[in-house]
Amino acid sequence: MGVITTKDLHKVYSETKVPVNALNGISLSIEEAEFTAIVGPSGSGKTTLLNMLGGLDAPTSGEVYINGTNITGLPSRRLIDFRLHNIGFVFQSFNLIPVLTARENVEFILQLQGVGKTERQQRAVELLEAVGLPDKIDNRPGDLSGGQQQRVSVARALASKPRFILADEPTANLDSKSTAELLDIMMKMNEQYKTTFIFSTHDQRVMDRARRIITIEDGKVAKDETK
Repeated sequence: MGVITTKDLHKVYSETKVPVNALNGISLSIEEAEFTAIVGPSGSGKTTLLNMLGGLDAPTSGEVYINGTNITGLPSRRLIDFRLHNIGFVFQSFNLIPVLTARENVEFILQLQGVGKTERQQRAVELLEAVGLPDKIDNRPGDLSGGQQQRVSVARALASKPRFILADEPTANLDSKSTAELLDIMMKMNEQYKTTFIFSTHDQRVMDRARRIITIEDGKVAKDETK
């Protein structure tokens, strides 16, 4: 069993007049240190799949296993705690806390984990240096460019030493130079820490870097290719 394994995932959104079948039986396995892109047209189900992998949404049926743990059966408090220690998230909109500095944003996850002040400050500084922001440690998000904010969010995602990072359209708001720099950093982290990266993306630049591409169409795996 891989770091992540899904078994016959189905998701039906029934709040609308006509129920929407977002996922239609997805089974796949993702191994440690993969650099994988989930691609497909808008409405294909790729973001829904990413939300299932991260425990942000529950499937209508089927199971998601992370490190052998079936997260679909976890009570909400245990699921929150499990996510905190096992999964890092990078979002399209950065989701940084505007009143906190770059270092404090990275520290925030470690504070939730109960890590001591000295240790979390040291780790935050190390990660911000690793993503190329040694001179922006005390800057707030409003003083940073989009590319710099996304680097902070990558450092934050790595802070808890997760088994894998889910990145939902992380380059959508970035220019070509920032995208290339961000992907270079992510690939370096992938190689250095053996952290698994899973992207949901429309961006060809991300697909070009990915070593595995899973194509979703109509809520099903249409193709699964390893380069």
